[in-house]
Amino acid sequence: MSFEPKILSFLCNWCAYAGADLAGISRFQYPPNTRVIRVMCSGRVDPAFIPRAFLAGYDGVMVLGCHPGDCHYLTGNYQAERKINLTRKLLEMAGVGSERLLLDWVSAGEGERFSQVVRQFVEKIRGLGPFSLDEEMRGKLKAVRASLEGEKIRWMIGKGPELMEKENVYHERLPKERLNEAIESTIRDEFLKNRILTLIESNSMAAKEISQKLNLKLNETLNYLVSLVNEGKIGFDPSEEGRIPKYTRNV
Repeated sequence: MSFEPKILSFLCNWCAYAGADLAGISRFQYPPNTRVIRVMCSGRVDPAFIPRAFLAGYDGVMVLGCHPGDCHYLTGNYQAERKINLTRKLLEMAGVGSERLLLDWVSAGEGERFSQVVRQFVEKIRGLGPFSLDEEMRGKLKAVRASLEGEKIRWMIGKGPELMEKENVYHERLPKERLNEAIESTIRDEFLKNRILTLIESNSMAAKEISQKLNLKLNETLNYLVSLVNEGKIGFDPSEEGRIPKYTRNV
């Protein structure tokens, strides 16, 4: 039996969704593998929707919006691009891979282009095969989702451009390189902390075991564990008293 991908598509109401309508009216053929969610703007797509889609059993996700410069809300598609780029970084960091996530631009008058984008993406996902959603992958995707829902990453997505454009009290602007470094560091820290939370969700684990699961040095793992303890998110398993301490997630 041949594999038929399940694709979830977020289409901008003003451009991509209208382009899909035009494709239908013009009878441009494309595979029926995609389930469409119409959004008022591609910038409205919450990054956390992406891991949620994979957790729900989809093999690929498309976000299609207006061409840069043509956004009905002026900058919505630029916001979408920042969000998707950051989501790709997290997916790569988690070992999930970002090739199953597509961001592209389709105008209301590009019915044929819409059909081409869908055909090409379906063929790409068909070549990659079904998305393997085993227990480990579920844990990674939950950690990605929790990271994208967290305040730190949301703040960076929203405030990043402002930090580069506006001067601080010393009349300095944050260089793009420093901002990118800060973003990379933050998403790594947030992902690893949330990955620890998913690892000890059902079973308590010792620091050494956690470091092996994450392929991290023990001292780095301990730094994350101390941070999570201070945040009140994890504690010590009382049933392990007198033995090697194990960490458990606080309810």
